[in-house]
Amino acid sequence: MQDFHILISAPDRQGLVFEIARCFFELGFNIARQDEFVDLQNKQFFLRTHIQARESSADFQVEEKLRASLENILCANAPCARDSTQDSIIQDSIIRNSGVQNSNIEIKIIPAQRKKSLVLFCTKENHCLGDILLRYDSGELNAEIKAIISNHSVLEPLARKFGVCFLHIEPRGLSLEDKREHETRILEALQGLGEIDFLVLAKYMRILTPEFIKHFPNRILNIHHSFLPAFIGANPYKQAYERGVKIIGASAHFVTENLDEGPIITQDTIAINHSYTWREMQRAGGDVEKSVLARALKLALEDRIFVFQNRTIIF
Repeated sequence: MQDFHILISAPDRQGLVFEIARCFFELGFNIARQDEFVDLQNKQFFLRTHIQARESSADFQVEEKLRASLENILCANAPCARDSTQDSIIQDSIIRNSGVQNSNIEIKIIPAQRKKSLVLFCTKENHCLGDILLRYDSGELNAEIKAIISNHSVLEPLARKFGVCFLHIEPRGLSLEDKREHETRILEALQGLGEIDFLVLAKYMRILTPEFIKHFPNRILNIHHSFLPAFIGANPYKQAYERGVKIIGASAHFVTENLDEGPIITQDTIAINHSYTWREMQRAGGDVEKSVLARALKLALEDRIFVFQNRTIIF
């Protein structure tokens, strides 16, 4: 059975839901589930729907028919021009945006059963990486982990236990030129892995350059402690201990050119008290970090996230 996740973002107007539903019906689809939201302040409409074909026979042109019909609907009252260019040098040929050239209109047509391709990034901390690998090994993630990339070799034995390719790509220095050369080698490695949907920074302790990030717009997930910007540096939990904080937490977000200011996907906190040492706070924070990152990854894999004006709409 052919089934798709359809993600639509467009200027709101009367009759949109009816016209979109009629499009699905006329092309032989039933709606299995649908979620909608209107940002009243910006007059922007968001829709995520799961459609299933009524007939079991496959129509290999149905995706293009869906796209053409939806573009006709969404562009009825908005200027739209075809644009076949792609922004990313590593571009998924199956999950792609609409060809309409309008920053307020987006259409994604995604085969619902297709496994997403992931590359995980890590440094030395194992809690987030280990949690994702356990979920992957148990079949919880509808994804294929193509590789783990790290600037250290510490976690290679962990990757080997799960049979995942580990690429140790070590930086040669600390200068900006060294960083760019390091990222060039990473990009070359990524290109050799084929199609990639998401990069997941599982406590990757290096700051990516804007040039690297531009290759993967809204496709790099990161996890960090939610003390930022109050507690920054190598040991935020020790700083938090010294300030006597009463909650600790974590945030998962998409990476943008502005450090730790990308669209937030998920957040969580837990209560602590004066009896916690900073190492106990660190362990508790690690538990929150891995659960928050896992939830964010699940949302991304299930095509539930819209990004609009540096914030997320999640169904």
